[in-house]
Amino acid sequence: MKINFKDFIRALRLSFIPASILPFILGSLLPGHNFNALNFFLGLVAVVFVHLSANLANDYADSKSGLDWQDKKFYNFFGGSKLIQEGVLSEKFYFWLAVFFSISGALCVIALSLIFKSPSVVAYFAVILFLAWSYSEKPLQFSYHGMGEAIIFILFGPALVMGGYFIQTGIFPDLKSFMVSLPVGFLITAVLFANEIPDYPLDTSCGKRTWVSFLGQERSYIIYVILIVCAFMSISLNFTMGYLNIKALISFVFILPALKAAAILRRQHTKPGFIQSSKLTIMVHACVSAILILSVIR
Repeated sequence: MKINFKDFIRALRLSFIPASILPFILGSLLPGHNFNALNFFLGLVAVVFVHLSANLANDYADSKSGLDWQDKKFYNFFGGSKLIQEGVLSEKFYFWLAVFFSISGALCVIALSLIFKSPSVVAYFAVILFLAWSYSEKPLQFSYHGMGEAIIFILFGPALVMGGYFIQTGIFPDLKSFMVSLPVGFLITAVLFANEIPDYPLDTSCGKRTWVSFLGQERSYIIYVILIVCAFMSISLNFTMGYLNIKALISFVFILPALKAAAILRRQHTKPGFIQSSKLTIMVHACVSAILILSVIR
């Protein structure tokens, strides 16, 4: 089987990798002193590899379930890479590449456990990898049973920020890193949710239950708004508690594009509209995450 570089990048869905890199950087810089570059590098590589593994496992599982075969068009922001449906790559290719990235990430974590001289690092990684795969894969398939959003919140919020903090300090659990993880956790859940709204009819036909089913496609913007409000309220709370400084409040300028995305989800139930709302939500997550990172740099 031949594969060109462009298709390989598309299969990995690299455009979504900042969603894991930025929270990990935030957690790693949060202590503000004694930054360990080696620990950071090993942790970052492990994070990226697990994310890639989860992306591939998701496409594999959604192909096996028949979900991605309902609409074979590639939309980039939602619905998967569609390379299996286009006959470019096989399900087997996705599965074994996912396994490869999982093992590669595990090797980085084993190196970290030797540095820390503690098996707890491997145990934490095992839990994260289990949740990442179980998001899509049987027997749990969290994303098919109304629990996918909560798993994404945990994996791309507390797990990454607290993981980065732990790798630098050796402290886990920690209230400060947990609180700082909340804004990025809510925002990445909003990204996922915005991507689920256009998929709702096909998800329902294949028995996949997401949070969109609570209110239906036309009223699901309400849940989106709640997630955005929670994100910015948690930034205010972190500022009040002294965990984030006043520079973090600059992120509030991105309430406007988030509200624009909500308005689109409310009024424009078309694929172009859904694509625009997804783009706006991804931008809000990335920009707010970057501002929070800059705010903790001393």
